Order: sequence, then structure tokens, then C-alpha cells
Amino acid sequence: MGSGIAQVFASAGLPCRIYDPLQQSRESVRSRVATGCELLGVDVDDVLSRIEVVDDLRSACDAATLIIEAGPESIAVKHAIFSELSEVAPSTSILASNTSAIPIGTIAEAVANPTRVVGTHFWNPPYLVALVEVVQSSATSPDVVQKTMQILSSAHMVPVHVKVDVPGFVGNRMQHALKREAIALVANGVCSAETVDLVVRHGFGRRLALVGPLEQADLGGTDLTLAIHEILMPDIDSTPVPHPYLVAMVERGDLGAKSGRGFFEWPSGDAQRRRAEINQGLVDQSQDTSSSTVEAGHPTGGPAS
Repeated sequence: MGSGIAQVFASAGLPCRIYDPLQQSRESVRSRVATGCELLGVDVDDVLSRIEVVDDLRSACDAATLIIEAGPESIAVKHAIFSELSEVAPSTSILASNTSAIPIGTIAEAVANPTRVVGTHFWNPPYLVALVEVVQSSATSPDVVQKTMQILSSAHMVPVHVKVDVPGFVGNRMQHALKREAIALVANGVCSAETVDLVVRHGFGRRLALVGPLEQADLGGTDLTLAIHEILMPDIDSTPVPHPYLVAMVERGDLGAKSGRGFFEWPSGDAQRRRAEINQGLVDQSQDTSSSTVEAGHPTGGPAS
């Protein structure tokens, strides 16, 4: 994610630095950025000219306006990173985390001044998915939120303001609510994993890029949504912990593409080929919709509040 985020800013003409404690990761930055640039058909050398890879965190932070952490999804690791950032980063730097689910207030516990800590949840790969969730904790300064959103907009991203610091923010809460029901359907023998994914990809998934769930509810009628909910909600899976079916999969080593088996079989080379297909699909989709991108709210003037 770090190299992908750097590519976003550098492609927009903004200079940036990357630091990673692992030398191997630092050495692979150029090749990873080059792969992303080639996929988009942009000038690799031009983008790389604005990315500097450094070998210590203090150098990376020097005079930085915005610092984005993209480390492992571990509270302990993020506390260690932000504790060090609190010491070496300029006092005026915004300290941001690309965490997918950890509350920003929890991460900010390691920082002397939590008012400058904010969430910037990019989606993978960030140079193909424009959304960034800007997450405000109870301590985050409103000025920090506003400045972060301005910087992201200048990098041609689509920032949205998440006003309450809940785990998973907005996107992952919805994504994993869907995933919980998908797992439950398979676990209960309602259908196969193949059927679940076909229903999403060839059913409602096709329209999600064009109309969100609440606009669709308005277009279909909130009374219709209510009628469906009265029948459906009592039967929707509400397991309050990771589903036992998923836990059992992980315990027996069915870890998905990395182990060769998950919900599907993954022979050697299939995962790499599938990821390439998905990335190309995202490129095609972004080119098809670039002229009609809506940065926030309802396309005809904003939702009722």
C-alpha cells in the first residue's frame, strides 16, 4: 500500500518520500511503482522522479506536510510507529494511518498530541480506487481533517469524511457485513461459494458502481425497502463473532490463494492471473466513469439530512 499511495501523490505532481524498515521492501519500491504506472499507461520515469526512498524514518519525515503510515494491521506495531513519529516528525506534520479497521483514537494513544492524528483509509490498489476515508477521532482537530481532505483532493482522490471513529469506518463495515452473510449462506448449505460470487458479480454488484444502496432505496421506494426488511431482517445472519465456518477454515490451513485452498481451489498461477484481470477491470472501469465521477453526496445535489 505504501508504494501505491506514493504513486498516487507523485502522479499528481506532489513530491513524496518512502521509508520501510526492511531493506528488501525499500529496494522493491521502484519496481512496484513501475508496475502500477505501466498498468495505467503513464510515464514511469516522470512519476519515479518525485519519489525518494530513504533509509531512516527521521529523513522521511523531514519538512513533511502529511505523513501516512501503512504498516501491518496490528495495534502494537502501529503504536510503535506512531510513538516514534511523535518524536521525529515536525510538530506541524499531520500524522495519518491507512488502517483498515483499527479506531484512530486507539492509534493516537501513542502520540503526545493526538489532535494531529487522522485516518486516511485508502483502498487497494490506491492508484485504481479513488476513494479515501478520512476518519476523525474524538481528539482530531477539524483543521487537520479539512487540510487532509484538501491534500487528497489535490492528488485527484475522492476523500469522504467519517465523523465518528467506529471500527472499520464506513466501507469495511458494509463490506464485511456482506461477507458475514456470504459465509453464513455457504456454511448453512444454502448455496456454494461459486453461487454467492456469481450473484454479487452478475446481480446487484453490477449497479453498485453507479448507484449506492441508499439512493437505490429511494429510487425503489423506502416503503419497498421496509417491506423487504420486515421479512428478511429476522433471518439475516447476526453472528457477533467471526463465523465458526471461517475460524475452522483458518485453523485447518485453508488460507485462500496463499495456501492453494480457501472458499475456492487456487492452483499455482491462478491467483496472479486473477489479480491481473481484476486490476485491468478496474482500469477499464475508471476510464469508463472518469467523466462522471461524483466526489461526494448525491449526484443531483446531496442527500437529505
